Amino acid sequence: MIAALKPHPTLKPGLASLISILTPQLNELNTCIVAKMQSPVSLISQIAGYLVSLGGKRLRPLLTVASAELCGYQGKRHIYLAACVEFIHTATLLHDDVVDESTLRRGMSTANSVWSNKASVLVGDFLFSRAFKLMVQDGSLEVLHILSQASSAIAEGEVLQLSSSHDLNLDEETYLKIIESKTARLFSAATEVGTIVAEAEDPKRKALSRFGHTLGMAFQLMDDVLDYAADQEKLGKSVGDDFREGKVTLPVVIAYKQGIDREFWEEAFHNGVRDRNALTHAIRLLKESGALLKTKHKAQVFIEEALECLTVFPESPLKTALEDLAYFSLCREG
Repeated sequence: MIAALKPHPTLKPGLASLISILTPQLNELNTCIVAKMQSPVSLISQIAGYLVSLGGKRLRPLLTVASAELCGYQGKRHIYLAACVEFIHTATLLHDDVVDESTLRRGMSTANSVWSNKASVLVGDFLFSRAFKLMVQDGSLEVLHILSQASSAIAEGEVLQLSSSHDLNLDEETYLKIIESKTARLFSAATEVGTIVAEAEDPKRKALSRFGHTLGMAFQLMDDVLDYAADQEKLGKSVGDDFREGKVTLPVVIAYKQGIDREFWEEAFHNGVRDRNALTHAIRLLKESGALLKTKHKAQVFIEEALECLTVFPESPLKTALEDLAYFSLCREG
């Protein structure tokens, strides 16, 4: 069994330390996001404004800003590219909520449930177009390549997950490929573009790109755990959404492979019996079998690698904040 990671006692919980250090940049980022979301088409502005009101962690764009500044950058390009990263992320959320028929995100109604699926898909397309407009304005073909590749990978990951829906024979390797594409690639791209604007040397660029990747893998694995183990109010979405939608995530892969009540899982995922009672039973099986703990341990392995990536940088408040972020991904409740 892997020993639990213990954060340094002086570290602040969650994103507090990173936000504290980057508050001026975060304010600039939010201003940029609001400005670039504007459109003469009123419905676009309404939905965009609603998305801004939902808040969110701004985790991915914060990674872009943090990686640039960790490498000594002092300009403004990273603010616009961070907004670009947030637009890509938000666009994928809009599309995901339609595909998943979700009604709750961050504790509030999803855009598709307030307006319509059609409006959400089209505004998602609008945000993608704004993201690429910002990339072109930045003028770096390297940045354009990295972020466009990440956008393509996200779509491929979502389609692969859709094609694997209800498939209890999904193996762990394929599942890790899914989350690498749909989550880790944008984390990695977010950190790497920060190093590009800073013109960082190759070892630092590779280290931060890998930091983003491993953090993203851990973050998604913990999402898998929280979907069965979180307090719904803290999670900001309905607990058990993955189960109700027929998504076979790693905890289920592990439990089914171990032969834990296979008849139940087959009834749930093959015959569609996924009501409240079934969810309660699924949660109990995943806890008692150790599948949730094993998934969290796998996330911890990725976090240990993420922390190792940061060793190439000298000690600084910003480095400590990124370490704090890594610990936060393992202990977050939503």
